[in-house]
Parts: sequence; structure tokens; C-alpha cells
Amino acid sequence: MSSIKKFQVTFDCADPERVARFWCEVLGYVVPPAPEGFATWDEYNRSLPPERQGSGFVCTDPSGVGPRMYFQRVPEGKVVKNRVHLDVRVATGLVGEERLAALEAECARLVPLGAVRGRLLIADEYNESCLLMHDIEGNEFCLD
Repeated sequence: MSSIKKFQVTFDCADPERVARFWCEVLGYVVPPAPEGFATWDEYNRSLPPERQGSGFVCTDPSGVGPRMYFQRVPEGKVVKNRVHLDVRVATGLVGEERLAALEAECARLVPLGAVRGRLLIADEYNESCLLMHDIEGNEFCLD
């Protein structure tokens, strides 16, 4: 039995390129080169049938370590809490006021990009503090 190490995270969304570019900024990811035979993603997109144009977008970790992220257009809007969300690890190993300061600093960076601050969950005897956030289409994620 083989052990799978690589995986892709797929987001359903209304505007794949916009959401992908937001996550590029959050994670330091990049948009990969356009498919072979196309100079740009716009050129590739124009080659698709009209109903497929703008239907997907990709971003990748430039180091090759993190998962590829794929954003696909779906007709329905988000109506309930995500069943899966990303924890953006900005305060690993930090505790107390130092951890809170790191969470707040990252929140301050992301809000101008379109993120929406949720509530701060203060550390208890089981978990460290984290900050609940929403991306530009309302998907939940945590600053952890």
C-alpha cells in the first residue's frame, strides 16, 4: 500500500481568479506558468469554450512543499459554515501576549486584502489562542 504525500486543496467559489490571488497573498503562493503553448493564462482562458472561461484558477507553493490550491467556479453561493478550513500557522510555538500580537499583526495585514476578522478565541487548558477569519468570499479560516 502506497502512502500518499501530495494533495490539492480545492475551493468552490464564484470568482476563481480573485479568490486564488487572495490566497496567493495570504500564503506567499504564486500563479504557475500558463499551460504549454500559451503565453499567458488569459490567452489560455480565451481558448476555452465560453462556458468554461474563468471557471478555474490555480496557485502553488513556490517551494514545492505546500499543497497545490485549485479554485473552481460553482453556481451556488456559500450558505453555511465550511466543513473543512485552513489554519494559517502564523504563531507556531508562541504563547500568551506574544502569540496574540502575532495573530493581530497577520490579521492587520490580511484585512486590507479583503479578509474579514472574526472572533478571537483565547487560550484555555487545551488549545492556544487563534483568530477566526473569513476570506473574500466568506470562507472561514483560522490564524493559528
